[in-house]
Amino acid sequence: MSIQELLKERKQRGYEIAKTNKVILKGDTWLVPSQSTNKNYEVIPKVDKFTCNCPGFVETQLKCKHIFAVEITIAKLVKLNDDSAIIEPRKAAYSQDWRAYDKAVTNQKALFMKLLHELCENLPDQPRTAGKGRPKMEMRDMVFASALKVYSTFSLRRFTTDMIEAQRLGYLAKKPDYSTVALYMRDPELTRILKDLIMLSSLPLKSVEGSFSIDSSGISPSKYSRWFDHKWGKETDRKLFYKVHVVNGNATHIVTAVEVTSQYVADPVMLEQLVAETKQNFDVLEVMGDKAYSSRKNLEYIDSIGAIPFIPFKTNSLKVPKGSAIWRNMYNYFTYHQETFLEHYHRRSNVETVFHMIKSKFLGHVRSKTETACINEILLKVLCHNICVLIQESFELGIVSNLLGSETQMT
Repeated sequence: MSIQELLKERKQRGYEIAKTNKVILKGDTWLVPSQSTNKNYEVIPKVDKFTCNCPGFVETQLKCKHIFAVEITIAKLVKLNDDSAIIEPRKAAYSQDWRAYDKAVTNQKALFMKLLHELCENLPDQPRTAGKGRPKMEMRDMVFASALKVYSTFSLRRFTTDMIEAQRLGYLAKKPDYSTVALYMRDPELTRILKDLIMLSSLPLKSVEGSFSIDSSGISPSKYSRWFDHKWGKETDRKLFYKVHVVNGNATHIVTAVEVTSQYVADPVMLEQLVAETKQNFDVLEVMGDKAYSSRKNLEYIDSIGAIPFIPFKTNSLKVPKGSAIWRNMYNYFTYHQETFLEHYHRRSNVETVFHMIKSKFLGHVRSKTETACINEILLKVLCHNICVLIQESFELGIVSNLLGSETQMT
């Protein structure tokens, strides 16, 4: 069942509760009767939404039928002009520095090329081929051209003008042919280089970040998986996609570790690798993840590096598994201090923001055809995202970084 179908079903049940049961306002809390038991669930208005202590909301963080019942009841009260019993959620207020945002966005492309060039300057010289054939381009030029191509979201041919401009500004020693850029994006060596650059691009914000989230999202190529279904006697196909697993800082949305896998790799197995890569450069104080990452092994690993795992428990989780103190402690925290636990856990929504930022700016699909090129294109999207975050934070925090560790005050 999709999220839209689930919410539609819950809304319908909310209508049934509001119509046949009595929803009571007690103080700042709405008491909504359960349809299956004699207990009441508590629906509480927060800053920008309602929360409920029923299992359905706690597990999915999506509107439950009890919240819908309260909203319908409030709508009825508004219609009847009975203002005495109405509590409306406070409107969210976000402290966006619009002046800094405007400066960052209006100057983004020029600063993007400058910071990307600084990153590529760290790459070693690429030896040129001897003998016949066209000499190889420098790896730093090819990485720069590939990243700028992904940033522009243009096709390779339409992107040629941007390469001419970059050469004029001194960022490219030589303008490569568009077909050469496509050829280099298929290079397996580029995968390792891009991961290193993503890590390097996150370092200027290491003093800002201490809270991290982990999740994965799908990015699709133009490929389908086809097979013959013997049960129904027909050929079936399904769109393939790659999973991009990331760990990001919750304060700035910078990506600190990334891995691209096939769609069949489960999320939990990637936690230890990505958090370990983050721990090499950052002081990891807490890690947030959804229920997919809820396992004894993951909780114990996060605890072993001195961080606190804010990962909610599944309904069938054992209260006290043998020999796991961190599982027992976090389970008790999750059960008896749920409001405080969820205040930390809700920071996990920052990773959803990261995926939205990447896909909305640099497209939610890849144009490349080969598997290696698709992986490299996805990594280039993440690299472009990190550079854009650095540009935004340079204006927000009042610093400019040269990506090599030194910082100077902006003028």
